[in-house]
Amino acid sequence: MQELELIAEADERGRNYLGGIEQRPPFPDQAARDGLVIFTEAFPDQGQGAAETLRMLDIYGSPATTASNGPRYFGFVIGAALPAAAAAERLMLAWDQCGSSYDNSPVAATIEKVAARWLLDILDLPRESAVGFGTSATACTLTCLSAARRSLLARLGWDFDRDGLIGAPEIKVVVSETVHITVRKALRLFGFGTARLILAPTDGHGRIDPDRLPNLDGRTILFLQAGEVNTGEFDPFVPLIEAARRANAWVHVDGAFGLWARASSRRAVTDGIEGADSWTTDGHKWLNTPYDGAVAICRDAEALAQTMNADAIYATASADAQKNLTLEFSRRARGIPIWAALRTLGREGVAALVDRHCDEAGWLADRLREGGLDVLNRVVLNQVLVRCGDDERTARIRSRVLDTGAGWFGNTVWQGRAAFRISLSSWRTEHEDVARMANALVAAARG
Repeated sequence: MQELELIAEADERGRNYLGGIEQRPPFPDQAARDGLVIFTEAFPDQGQGAAETLRMLDIYGSPATTASNGPRYFGFVIGAALPAAAAAERLMLAWDQCGSSYDNSPVAATIEKVAARWLLDILDLPRESAVGFGTSATACTLTCLSAARRSLLARLGWDFDRDGLIGAPEIKVVVSETVHITVRKALRLFGFGTARLILAPTDGHGRIDPDRLPNLDGRTILFLQAGEVNTGEFDPFVPLIEAARRANAWVHVDGAFGLWARASSRRAVTDGIEGADSWTTDGHKWLNTPYDGAVAICRDAEALAQTMNADAIYATASADAQKNLTLEFSRRARGIPIWAALRTLGREGVAALVDRHCDEAGWLADRLREGGLDVLNRVVLNQVLVRCGDDERTARIRSRVLDTGAGWFGNTVWQGRAAFRISLSSWRTEHEDVARMANALVAAARG
Protein backbone atom coordinates (compact mmCIF):
# COMPACT_ATOMS: atom_id res chain seq x y z
CA MET A 1 0.00 0.00 0.00
CA GLN A 2 1.29 3.43 -0.91
CA GLU A 3 2.13 5.93 1.82
CA LEU A 4 -0.79 8.31 1.20
CA GLU A 5 -3.28 5.45 0.96
CA LEU A 6 -2.03 4.05 4.26
CA ILE A 7 -2.32 7.42 5.98
CA ALA A 8 -5.82 7.84 4.53
CA GLU A 9 -6.86 4.46 5.90
CA ALA A 10 -5.43 5.32 9.32
CA ASP A 11 -7.40 8.58 9.26
CA GLU A 12 -10.57 6.72 8.35
CA ARG A 13 -10.10 4.21 11.15
CA GLY A 14 -9.38 7.06 13.55
CA ARG A 15 -12.57 8.86 12.48
CA ASN A 16 -14.59 5.70 13.05
CA TYR A 17 -13.09 5.29 16.50
CA LEU A 18 -13.88 8.87 17.50
CA GLY A 19 -17.33 8.65 15.94
CA GLY A 20 -18.26 5.96 18.44
CA ILE A 21 -16.37 7.28 21.45
CA GLU A 22 -19.50 8.24 23.37
CA GLN A 23 -20.85 4.69 23.10
CA ARG A 24 -17.63 2.99 24.16
CA PRO A 25 -17.52 1.63 27.71
CA PRO A 26 -15.17 3.65 29.92
CA PHE A 27 -13.14 0.47 30.48
CA PRO A 28 -12.88 -2.42 27.96
CA ASP A 29 -14.77 -5.64 28.68
CA GLN A 30 -13.11 -8.96 29.31
CA ALA A 31 -13.54 -10.21 25.74
CA ALA A 32 -11.73 -7.16 24.38
CA ARG A 33 -8.91 -7.56 26.89
CA ASP A 34 -8.62 -11.28 26.09
CA GLY A 35 -8.32 -10.39 22.41
CA LEU A 36 -5.01 -8.65 23.10
CA VAL A 37 -3.35 -12.05 23.13
CA ILE A 38 -3.02 -11.72 19.35
CA PHE A 39 -0.26 -9.14 19.88
CA THR A 40 1.89 -11.66 21.74
CA GLU A 41 2.93 -13.40 18.50
CA ALA A 42 6.55 -14.31 17.85
CA PHE A 43 8.72 -11.79 16.04
CA PRO A 44 8.08 -12.49 12.32
CA ASP A 45 10.86 -13.47 9.96
CA GLN A 46 9.03 -11.86 7.06
CA GLY A 47 7.38 -8.45 7.28
CA GLN A 48 3.60 -8.62 7.52
CA GLY A 49 2.83 -5.45 5.60
CA ALA A 50 1.75 -2.00 6.72
CA ALA A 51 -1.94 -2.38 5.84
CA GLU A 52 -2.26 -5.66 7.73
CA THR A 53 -0.43 -4.19 10.73
CA LEU A 54 -2.78 -1.20 10.80
CA ARG A 55 -5.83 -3.45 10.47
CA MET A 56 -4.65 -5.63 13.36
CA LEU A 57 -4.04 -2.57 15.50
CA ASP A 58 -7.55 -1.29 14.91
CA ILE A 59 -9.50 -4.56 15.00
CA TYR A 60 -7.91 -5.87 18.18
CA GLY A 61 -6.44 -2.76 19.74
CA SER A 62 -9.31 -0.27 19.52
CA PRO A 63 -11.80 -2.39 21.50
CA ALA A 64 -9.27 -2.77 24.33
CA THR A 65 -8.74 0.95 24.88
CA THR A 66 -9.98 2.82 27.90
CA ALA A 67 -12.35 5.49 26.63
CA SER A 68 -10.38 8.25 28.33
CA ASN A 69 -11.18 10.33 25.26
CA GLY A 70 -14.88 9.95 26.04
CA PRO A 71 -17.38 11.72 28.32
CA ARG A 72 -17.65 9.14 31.13
CA TYR A 73 -14.03 8.81 32.14
CA PHE A 74 -13.47 10.37 35.57
CA GLY A 75 -10.09 8.91 36.47
CA PHE A 76 -6.67 10.47 36.97
CA VAL A 77 -7.63 14.02 35.84
CA ILE A 78 -7.39 13.03 32.18
CA GLY A 79 -8.93 15.40 29.66
CA ALA A 80 -10.10 14.25 26.23
CA ALA A 81 -8.03 15.70 23.38
CA LEU A 82 -9.66 18.82 21.99
CA PRO A 83 -10.37 18.51 18.26
CA ALA A 84 -8.10 21.46 17.47
CA ALA A 85 -5.23 20.03 19.52
CA ALA A 86 -5.67 16.52 18.08
CA ALA A 87 -5.80 17.89 14.52
CA ALA A 88 -2.66 19.97 15.12
CA GLU A 89 -0.96 16.83 16.43
CA ARG A 90 -1.84 14.94 13.25
CA LEU A 91 -0.47 17.67 11.00
CA MET A 92 2.62 17.93 13.19
CA LEU A 93 3.22 14.19 12.70
CA ALA A 94 3.03 14.67 8.95
CA TRP A 95 5.62 17.45 9.20
CA ASP A 96 7.87 15.08 11.20
CA GLN A 97 9.97 17.93 12.56
CA CYS A 98 12.77 17.77 15.11
CA GLY A 99 11.70 20.63 17.32
CA SER A 100 15.07 21.32 18.88
CA SER A 101 15.88 24.74 17.42
CA TYR A 102 15.06 27.25 14.69
CA ASP A 103 17.64 25.66 12.38
CA ASN A 104 15.90 22.28 12.63
CA SER A 105 12.38 23.66 12.31
CA PRO A 106 11.58 27.37 11.91
CA VAL A 107 7.85 26.69 12.25
CA ALA A 108 8.22 24.66 15.46
CA ALA A 109 10.53 27.20 17.09
CA THR A 110 8.24 30.10 16.17
CA ILE A 111 4.99 28.50 17.33
CA GLU A 112 6.46 27.15 20.57
CA LYS A 113 7.77 30.62 21.47
CA VAL A 114 4.27 31.98 20.97
CA ALA A 115 2.78 29.16 23.03
CA ALA A 116 5.28 29.91 25.82
CA ARG A 117 4.32 33.58 25.85
CA TRP A 118 0.62 32.75 25.88
CA LEU A 119 1.04 30.31 28.77
CA LEU A 120 2.73 32.93 30.92
CA ASP A 121 -0.11 35.29 30.03
CA ILE A 122 -3.06 33.02 30.80
CA LEU A 123 -1.43 31.60 33.94
CA ASP A 124 -0.29 35.10 34.94
CA LEU A 125 3.22 34.05 35.87
CA PRO A 126 6.34 36.25 35.64
CA ARG A 127 6.68 37.18 31.98
CA GLU A 128 10.46 36.91 32.04
CA SER A 129 10.25 33.18 32.81
CA ALA A 130 11.60 30.46 30.54
CA VAL A 131 9.10 27.86 29.32
CA GLY A 132 10.16 24.36 28.29
CA PHE A 133 7.76 21.87 26.70
CA GLY A 134 8.57 18.43 28.10
CA THR A 135 7.11 14.96 27.90
CA SER A 136 5.43 14.80 31.30
CA ALA A 137 5.14 16.36 34.73
CA THR A 138 7.87 13.97 35.89
CA ALA A 139 10.29 15.10 33.18
CA CYS A 140 9.45 18.76 33.75
CA THR A 141 9.95 18.35 37.50
CA LEU A 142 13.39 16.91 36.77
CA THR A 143 14.11 19.97 34.61
CA CYS A 144 13.10 22.47 37.29
CA LEU A 145 14.78 20.46 40.04
CA SER A 146 18.02 20.55 38.04
CA ALA A 147 17.88 24.33 37.76
CA ALA A 148 17.01 24.66 41.45
CA ARG A 149 19.89 22.54 42.73
CA ARG A 150 22.44 24.12 40.37
CA SER A 151 21.31 27.65 41.32
CA LEU A 152 21.43 27.02 45.07
CA LEU A 153 24.89 25.50 44.79
CA ALA A 154 26.09 28.47 42.72
CA ARG A 155 24.93 30.82 45.48
CA LEU A 156 27.10 28.80 47.84
CA GLY A 157 30.11 29.15 45.55
CA TRP A 158 29.98 25.63 44.13
CA ASP A 159 30.41 25.02 40.38
CA PHE A 160 28.05 22.12 39.77
CA ASP A 161 28.83 21.83 36.04
CA ARG A 162 32.54 21.42 36.73
CA ASP A 163 32.66 19.62 40.07
CA GLY A 164 29.39 17.69 40.18
CA LEU A 165 27.99 16.55 43.52
CA ILE A 166 30.97 14.85 45.16
CA GLY A 167 31.98 17.10 48.02
CA ALA A 168 29.24 19.62 47.28
CA PRO A 169 27.24 21.30 50.06
CA GLU A 170 24.16 19.25 50.88
CA ILE A 171 20.89 20.51 49.39
CA LYS A 172 17.82 19.80 51.50
CA VAL A 173 14.33 19.14 50.17
CA VAL A 174 11.11 19.91 52.02
CA VAL A 175 7.94 18.30 50.65
CA SER A 176 4.36 17.98 51.78
CA GLU A 177 3.20 14.85 53.57
CA THR A 178 0.84 14.45 50.59
CA VAL A 179 3.47 15.11 47.90
CA HIS A 180 2.67 13.54 44.53
CA ILE A 181 4.46 10.37 43.52
CA THR A 182 5.96 11.99 40.39
CA VAL A 183 7.78 14.48 42.62
CA ARG A 184 9.04 11.66 44.84
CA LYS A 185 10.21 9.80 41.75
CA ALA A 186 12.08 12.83 40.40
CA LEU A 187 13.76 13.41 43.75
CA ARG A 188 14.73 9.75 44.05
CA LEU A 189 16.24 9.74 40.56
CA PHE A 190 18.24 12.85 41.45
CA GLY A 191 19.76 11.19 44.49
CA PHE A 192 17.60 12.73 47.20
CA GLY A 193 16.95 9.57 49.18
CA THR A 194 13.40 9.14 50.39
CA ALA A 195 14.62 8.83 53.99
CA ARG A 196 16.31 12.23 53.73
CA LEU A 197 13.27 14.13 52.50
CA ILE A 198 11.95 16.54 55.12
CA LEU A 199 8.18 16.18 55.43
CA ALA A 200 6.08 19.27 56.07
CA PRO A 201 3.02 18.44 58.22
CA THR A 202 -0.37 19.01 56.62
CA ASP A 203 -3.82 19.99 57.85
CA GLY A 204 -7.01 17.97 57.44
CA HIS A 205 -7.34 19.08 53.82
CA GLY A 206 -3.88 17.95 52.76
CA ARG A 207 -2.30 21.43 52.75
CA ILE A 208 1.04 22.28 54.32
CA ASP A 209 0.50 23.95 57.70
CA PRO A 210 2.57 27.18 57.72
CA ASP A 211 2.81 27.09 61.53
CA ARG A 212 4.57 23.73 61.36
CA LEU A 213 6.77 24.37 58.35
CA PRO A 214 10.25 22.87 58.89
CA ASN A 215 13.20 25.25 59.03
CA LEU A 216 14.30 26.57 55.66
CA ASP A 217 17.62 28.07 54.62
CA GLY A 218 19.62 28.92 51.52
CA ARG A 219 20.27 25.22 50.88
CA THR A 220 16.60 24.25 50.72
CA ILE A 221 14.22 23.43 47.88
CA LEU A 222 10.59 23.70 49.05
CA PHE A 223 7.96 21.83 47.01
CA LEU A 224 4.40 23.15 47.13
CA GLN A 225 1.19 21.85 45.53
CA ALA A 226 -1.44 23.53 43.41
CA GLY A 227 -4.14 20.89 43.51
CA GLU A 228 -3.54 18.05 45.97
CA VAL A 229 -4.21 14.86 44.06
CA ASN A 230 -7.07 13.61 46.29
CA THR A 231 -8.73 16.74 47.65
CA GLY A 232 -7.79 19.27 44.96
CA GLU A 233 -6.62 21.63 47.71
CA PHE A 234 -3.90 24.27 47.42
CA ASP A 235 -1.08 24.94 49.84
CA PRO A 236 -1.32 28.44 51.44
CA PHE A 237 1.19 30.03 49.09
CA VAL A 238 1.47 33.50 50.59
CA PRO A 239 2.87 32.59 54.04
CA LEU A 240 4.86 29.63 52.76
CA ILE A 241 6.56 31.53 49.95
CA GLU A 242 7.21 34.51 52.23
CA ALA A 243 8.98 32.15 54.65
CA ALA A 244 11.03 30.72 51.80
CA ARG A 245 11.98 34.18 50.58
CA ARG A 246 13.24 35.16 54.02
CA ALA A 247 15.38 32.02 54.07
CA ASN A 248 16.62 32.44 50.48
CA ALA A 249 15.24 28.99 49.63
CA TRP A 250 14.01 27.88 46.20
CA VAL A 251 10.26 27.27 45.79
CA HIS A 252 8.87 24.89 43.19
CA VAL A 253 5.12 24.45 42.63
CA ASP A 254 3.70 21.16 41.36
CA GLY A 255 0.64 22.38 39.48
CA ALA A 256 -0.04 19.46 37.14
CA PHE A 257 -3.74 20.33 36.96
CA GLY A 258 -4.39 22.89 39.68
CA LEU A 259 -2.28 25.63 38.09
CA TRP A 260 -5.09 26.11 35.56
CA ALA A 261 -7.29 27.49 38.32
CA ARG A 262 -5.43 30.77 37.71
CA ALA A 263 -7.20 31.00 34.35
CA SER A 264 -10.66 30.72 35.93
CA SER A 265 -12.98 32.27 38.48
CA ARG A 266 -11.24 30.06 41.09
CA ARG A 267 -8.05 32.09 40.75
CA ALA A 268 -8.10 33.16 44.42
CA VAL A 269 -6.96 29.69 45.54
CA THR A 270 -3.66 30.36 43.77
CA ASP A 271 -2.96 33.75 45.34
CA GLY A 272 0.77 34.19 45.94
CA ILE A 273 1.81 31.36 43.63
CA GLU A 274 3.48 33.82 41.29
CA GLY A 275 6.16 34.36 43.95
CA ALA A 276 7.66 30.89 43.41
CA ASP A 277 10.83 30.19 41.43
CA SER A 278 9.53 27.41 39.19
CA TRP A 279 6.32 25.65 38.26
CA THR A 280 5.17 22.57 36.33
CA THR A 281 1.84 21.80 34.71
CA ASP A 282 0.37 19.39 32.18
CA GLY A 283 -1.40 20.05 28.92
CA HIS A 284 -3.21 16.71 28.78
CA LYS A 285 -5.11 17.37 31.97
CA TRP A 286 -7.21 20.51 32.02
CA LEU A 287 -6.11 22.01 28.72
CA ASN A 288 -7.24 18.78 27.05
CA THR A 289 -4.29 18.33 24.70
CA PRO A 290 -2.95 14.94 23.56
CA TYR A 291 -0.43 13.19 25.78
CA ASP A 292 3.29 13.97 25.74
CA GLY A 293 2.79 17.66 26.42
CA ALA A 294 3.81 19.11 29.78
CA VAL A 295 5.40 22.41 30.78
CA ALA A 296 8.38 23.45 32.91
CA ILE A 297 8.43 27.14 33.84
CA CYS A 298 11.41 28.81 35.52
CA ARG A 299 11.47 32.45 36.66
CA ASP A 300 15.23 32.69 36.10
CA ALA A 301 15.37 32.02 32.36
CA GLU A 302 19.16 32.11 32.30
CA ALA A 303 19.39 29.53 35.08
CA LEU A 304 17.20 27.07 33.19
CA ALA A 305 18.98 27.68 29.88
CA GLN A 306 22.42 27.15 31.41
CA THR A 307 21.32 24.05 33.28
CA MET A 308 19.70 22.39 30.25
CA ASN A 309 22.12 23.68 27.60
CA ALA A 310 22.69 21.14 24.83
CA ASP A 311 24.68 23.15 22.29
CA ALA A 312 27.11 21.07 20.25
CA ILE A 313 29.84 22.18 17.86
CA TYR A 314 27.58 21.16 14.98
CA ALA A 315 24.31 22.45 16.46
CA THR A 316 24.30 25.69 18.42
CA ALA A 317 21.13 27.62 19.10
CA SER A 318 19.71 30.50 21.10
CA ALA A 319 19.37 30.20 24.85
CA ASP A 320 15.60 29.89 24.55
CA ALA A 321 15.72 27.06 21.98
CA GLN A 322 13.73 24.15 23.32
CA LYS A 323 16.73 21.81 23.31
CA ASN A 324 18.31 24.25 25.79
CA LEU A 325 15.26 24.32 28.06
CA THR A 326 14.26 20.64 28.26
CA LEU A 327 15.79 17.20 28.79
CA GLU A 328 15.63 16.20 25.12
CA PHE A 329 17.93 17.21 22.27
CA SER A 330 15.92 15.54 19.52
CA ARG A 331 12.29 16.15 20.36
CA ARG A 332 8.83 16.50 18.88
CA ALA A 333 7.38 20.00 18.89
CA ARG A 334 4.94 19.21 21.68
CA GLY A 335 4.18 22.87 22.23
CA ILE A 336 2.24 23.03 18.95
CA PRO A 337 -0.90 21.18 20.21
CA ILE A 338 -0.77 23.39 23.31
CA TRP A 339 -0.67 26.46 21.07
CA ALA A 340 -3.61 25.10 19.05
CA ALA A 341 -5.69 24.50 22.18
CA LEU A 342 -4.98 27.97 23.55
CA ARG A 343 -5.68 29.69 20.24
CA THR A 344 -8.93 27.80 19.71
CA LEU A 345 -10.27 28.28 23.24
CA GLY A 346 -8.96 31.75 23.95
CA ARG A 347 -8.94 33.24 27.42
CA GLU A 348 -12.71 32.95 27.80
CA GLY A 349 -12.82 29.37 26.56
CA VAL A 350 -10.16 28.16 28.99
CA ALA A 351 -11.94 29.85 31.88
CA ALA A 352 -15.28 28.36 30.84
CA LEU A 353 -13.79 24.86 30.63
CA VAL A 354 -12.25 25.02 34.09
CA ASP A 355 -15.27 26.69 35.69
CA ARG A 356 -17.70 24.18 34.18
CA HIS A 357 -15.84 21.22 35.67
CA CYS A 358 -15.56 22.91 39.07
CA ASP A 359 -19.28 23.66 39.05
CA GLU A 360 -20.10 20.08 38.07
CA ALA A 361 -17.85 18.75 40.84
CA GLY A 362 -19.74 20.86 43.36
CA TRP A 363 -23.08 19.62 42.05
CA LEU A 364 -21.89 16.02 42.14
CA ALA A 365 -20.70 16.34 45.73
CA ASP A 366 -24.07 17.72 46.82
CA ARG A 367 -25.93 14.92 45.03
CA LEU A 368 -23.78 12.24 46.62
CA ARG A 369 -24.17 13.71 50.10
CA GLU A 370 -27.94 13.77 49.65
CA GLY A 371 -27.74 10.12 48.58
CA GLY A 372 -26.00 9.08 51.76
CA LEU A 373 -22.38 8.84 50.56
CA ASP A 374 -19.52 10.44 52.47
CA VAL A 375 -17.82 13.25 50.55
CA LEU A 376 -14.49 13.74 52.30
CA ASN A 377 -13.24 16.99 50.78
CA ARG A 378 -14.47 20.57 50.49
CA VAL A 379 -14.53 20.32 46.66
CA VAL A 380 -12.62 23.53 46.01
CA LEU A 381 -11.79 22.45 42.48
CA ASN A 382 -12.62 19.46 40.25
CA GLN A 383 -11.90 16.56 42.63
CA VAL A 384 -14.59 14.71 44.58
CA LEU A 385 -13.25 12.33 47.24
CA VAL A 386 -15.78 9.73 48.38
CA ARG A 387 -16.13 6.97 50.94
CA CYS A 388 -19.08 4.67 51.61
CA GLY A 389 -18.76 3.43 55.16
CA ASP A 390 -16.03 0.86 55.70
CA ASP A 391 -13.30 -0.11 53.23
CA GLU A 392 -15.07 -3.21 51.97
CA ARG A 393 -18.33 -1.41 51.26
CA THR A 394 -16.49 1.44 49.55
CA ALA A 395 -14.78 -1.02 47.19
CA ARG A 396 -18.01 -2.93 46.58
CA ILE A 397 -19.99 0.18 45.62
CA ARG A 398 -17.26 1.37 43.28
CA SER A 399 -17.18 -2.03 41.58
CA ARG A 400 -20.96 -2.05 41.13
CA VAL A 401 -20.95 1.36 39.47
CA LEU A 402 -18.08 0.45 37.16
CA ASP A 403 -20.05 -2.62 36.07
CA THR A 404 -22.94 -0.39 34.96
CA GLY A 405 -20.74 1.56 32.54
CA ALA A 406 -21.95 4.83 34.03
CA GLY A 407 -18.35 5.97 34.44
CA TRP A 408 -14.84 4.98 35.41
CA PHE A 409 -12.99 6.36 38.44
CA GLY A 410 -10.12 5.06 40.52
CA ASN A 411 -9.38 3.82 44.01
CA THR A 412 -7.34 5.85 46.43
CA VAL A 413 -6.42 5.97 50.10
CA TRP A 414 -7.17 9.00 52.24
CA GLN A 415 -5.93 9.29 55.81
CA GLY A 416 -5.24 5.57 55.95
CA ARG A 417 -8.60 4.34 54.67
CA ALA A 418 -10.01 3.31 51.30
CA ALA A 419 -11.83 5.86 49.20
CA PHE A 420 -12.37 6.64 45.54
CA ARG A 421 -11.64 9.80 43.63
CA ILE A 422 -13.79 11.30 40.89
CA SER A 423 -12.07 13.81 38.61
CA LEU A 424 -13.80 16.07 36.10
CA SER A 425 -11.61 17.45 33.34
CA SER A 426 -12.83 16.27 29.91
CA TRP A 427 -14.33 18.76 27.47
CA ARG A 428 -16.68 15.99 26.32
CA THR A 429 -18.26 15.51 29.75
CA GLU A 430 -21.70 17.11 29.99
CA HIS A 431 -24.05 17.41 32.94
CA GLU A 432 -26.03 14.33 31.89
CA ASP A 433 -22.84 12.25 32.10
CA VAL A 434 -22.18 13.49 35.62
CA ALA A 435 -25.82 12.96 36.63
CA ARG A 436 -25.82 9.42 35.23
CA MET A 437 -22.82 8.49 37.34
CA ALA A 438 -24.22 10.24 40.42
CA ASN A 439 -27.47 8.31 40.12
CA ALA A 440 -25.59 5.04 39.71
CA LEU A 441 -23.54 5.74 42.83
CA VAL A 442 -26.57 6.64 44.91
CA ALA A 443 -28.45 3.58 43.68
CA ALA A 444 -25.50 1.31 44.51
CA ALA A 445 -25.16 2.84 47.95
CA ARG A 446 -28.84 2.42 48.73
CA GLY A 447 -28.88 -1.08 47.30
